[in-house]
Amino acid sequence: MSRGTRILVVDDEPAIHRFLKPSLVAEGYDVVQAMTGEAAVDGVAAEKPDIVLLDLGLPDLDGKEVIRRVRAFSEVPIVVLSAREREAEKIEALDLGADDFINKPFGVGELMARLRAAQRHAMRRQGEQPVLKAGEIEVDVPARRVLRGGDDVKLTPKEFELFAFLVRHAGRVLTHGQILNAVWGPAHAHDTQYLRVYVKALRQKLEADPSAPALILTESGVGYRIAEASASARTGAET
Repeated sequence: MSRGTRILVVDDEPAIHRFLKPSLVAEGYDVVQAMTGEAAVDGVAAEKPDIVLLDLGLPDLDGKEVIRRVRAFSEVPIVVLSAREREAEKIEALDLGADDFINKPFGVGELMARLRAAQRHAMRRQGEQPVLKAGEIEVDVPARRVLRGGDDVKLTPKEFELFAFLVRHAGRVLTHGQILNAVWGPAHAHDTQYLRVYVKALRQKLEADPSAPALILTESGVGYRIAEASASARTGAET
C-alpha cells in the first residue's frame, strides 16, 4: 500500500503538534512526530521522510545542530519553524542546509505553500535539467543563454552565472554568503554590496518592473530567492 508524502514534524510543544497535524493530514501528508533533537535525527534515518518541519528551540539539541547532523547523511528538504527572530539565526540555519525559514506565529496557508516549494526544489535538485524556467524567463545552461518571452537577454558572464545559480535553487532562500561563495568564491563571502549591484542589474534586465520585483525576491537581511510559484524545469523587492 502506497503512503502519502511523509513529513517529520519536530517540536517540543504538544500544542503545536495538535494544531498542525489535522491541517497536514488534510493536505495529504503522512505525519510523523518528534519532540527532541535526538529523536529528530533518528527519525530522519528510520522514517525516511520526504520533508522535515523543524523547530530550533528543542530541549536537548539546538535545531541548528539537528540540521548539521541530518545533512551529514541526508538531503531531505528542511523547513525551519521558530520563534527566534534574529537574522543571524536564520542565516546560520540556512547556511547549514535548511531550505526555508518561517517565523512563529505563522499562517497555515503560508506554511503549506513553503512546504510545497521546498519539495519541488528538492525534486528539481534530484533530476536537474539543462534548461530551466522561471515564469517567462528561460535559462539554457549549456548554451549560457537567457530568454525572456522568447527574446534573448544579454547578460555578462558573471550576471549569467549568478542568475543560473539562483534559478537552480528556485523557491529556496539563499543567503548572501551562499551566493557569494558559489558565484565569486570564498574571498568575496562578505561582499554583500557587490552582490546587490549585480542583483540590481539583473532586475533591470529581467523584471517587468524592476522597482517592484516579482522574480528575484529579497529576503531582508538574509539573501534572495527566485519566485517559485511558476518555476519549472523541462528537457530539450528591492535590494
